[in-house]
Amino acid sequence: MTDETPAERAEAAATRRRWISLAEVVAVAGVLIAALTLWNSWSERRDAALEKASAAAQEERVDSRIALVATVENGGDRLRLRDTRHEIADVTVTFPKALGVPTQQPVEPVIDSGAFRDALLKATDNGPDAQTGKLPALVRVIYWDGDTKRTGAAIYDIIWRTEGRILRGRSLKLEALRLRDRSGNAAALDRMWTPPA
Repeated sequence: MTDETPAERAEAAATRRRWISLAEVVAVAGVLIAALTLWNSWSERRDAALEKASAAAQEERVDSRIALVATVENGGDRLRLRDTRHEIADVTVTFPKALGVPTQQPVEPVIDSGAFRDALLKATDNGPDAQTGKLPALVRVIYWDGDTKRTGAAIYDIIWRTEGRILRGRSLKLEALRLRDRSGNAAALDRMWTPPA
C-alpha cells in the first residue's frame, strides 16, 4: 500500500488525465498538420499541371494561327502571300466597298494590283503624281495546320506607291503588306478606308 492520501490520488489521476488529453491534442494536431501538408502538396501539383496545360494550349493557339507575310513580285505588280508554318489552300481578298472593287479569289495566294489599280488611281487623281498610302483589305485564308483545315481572317494594309510617267499617266506599285486588325470583318474594313486626299 502507498501512503497517498485520497487527495493526492485524485490529484495524480487528474494529472494523468491532463497528460492523456495533452497527448491526444498533440496527436490530433499532428494529423491536422499532415493533412494540411498533403492538401497543400496536391494543390501545388494541380496548379502546376493547370498552368502547364494552359501554357501548352496558348502555345498551340499561337502556333495554329496564321501569320501572313508578303513578297513583292513582278516589280511591284503583286504580293505573294505565304506563312512559314502553314500551307495556304485558298485566299479571298475583300476591298472597301467605297473603292468599288469586287472580292478577289485568286488561284494562287497573291494580291494582284491589277484587281484594284484603276480604282485606286482614280481615287488619287486629284493629288500629286507621286503618292504613298495604305489600302486596307480583308484577307480570308483557308490553310492547313498539320492535318487540320483551318480558316483565318484579318485586315491587312496593302502599302502602295504611285509614280508619274511621261506618256501613260501614273503607275501603281505595291510595296508591302502589314497586319492591321487580326479580328477584322467587312464592316470594320469599310470604316478603316479613307480615300487619299
